[in-house]
Amino acid sequence: MSRADASGLPSLSLKISVITAVFNRRDTVADAIQSIQKQTYDHIEHVVQDGGSQDGTLKVLGDHSNANTLLVSAPDSGIYDAINKGIKRATGDVVGLMHSDDYFASDSVLEKVATAFRDPDVDGVYGDLQYVSAIAPEKIVRHWESGDYDPDLLKRGWMPPHPTLYLRTGVFERLGLYDTSYRIAADYDAMLRYLVRGQIKLAYIPEVLVKMRVGGVSNRSLRHIIQKSREDYRAIRTNEIGGIGTLMMKNFSKVRQFVKSGNQKY
Repeated sequence: MSRADASGLPSLSLKISVITAVFNRRDTVADAIQSIQKQTYDHIEHVVQDGGSQDGTLKVLGDHSNANTLLVSAPDSGIYDAINKGIKRATGDVVGLMHSDDYFASDSVLEKVATAFRDPDVDGVYGDLQYVSAIAPEKIVRHWESGDYDPDLLKRGWMPPHPTLYLRTGVFERLGLYDTSYRIAADYDAMLRYLVRGQIKLAYIPEVLVKMRVGGVSNRSLRHIIQKSREDYRAIRTNEIGGIGTLMMKNFSKVRQFVKSGNQKY
C-alpha cells in the first residue's frame, strides 16, 4: 500500500500499473510505450502482455523496453484474456490500460491520476477521450467529454471512457476481472458490474487523458457493430440497469461526440 503524507492522505508514491495487451501492432505500439515512459510521474510499472506476435512487434517491444517494463509473450484467447493476465501480474496500487494503438494526451496524465487518488474514498479515476485519425493523429475524429458521474446516468447508456479508467487493485479483487465470454463488450460489462454491484466511487478529471486511433475491434465492420450491440444489451440486462432503451441512448450519445469534434484540435 502507498505511504501517507502529513495530511493523512495517501502520498503520491502510490504505484500505478499500466497494462498493455498487444498482438501484431508493430506500427503503433512504440508510441504507446514512449507515451508511458514520458510521464512525469515516477512510480509506474508497464505490464506488457503480448499474445505471441509474429510481425516484429516483439522486436519493437524489446527495443523500447526499460527497467519498468514487464514483458511476457504467450498465447491468449483474446484481448480481455490478455488484459486479465496482465492485471494478475501487476503489483501496483492502481491499475489502468494503455492499448497498443493509444497514447497519453500529455506527459502529466498519470500525475493527475495519482493526485485524484489522494482521496482514500476514491476507487476509480477517469477523464475524457479523443479518437484520432490513424493516418493523421493530429486530426480529431471524435471527442468524448464524459462529465461527472451520476448513478442515474447508467440507465441512459452513460459509461466512463474505458481507456481513461484507473481502478484500485482492490476493485478487481472484490468484484472480479473481465468476463471473457464477452468478445467485444467485456469492458462495458465490467464497468457496470463495478458501478452497480460494487457501488464504487469515481473521480472525474475534466480533460482529455488518452488519444485513441480509430479502427478498434468494436467498430471494425458492420458485423462487429452488430455483435457489439448484442453484447452491450446482454451487459445491460445482466447488470439490471435497463433494456433496449438504454442501449439506444448509449448508441445515440455517440452522435453528439462526432458533431462536437469536427476539425477542432484540443
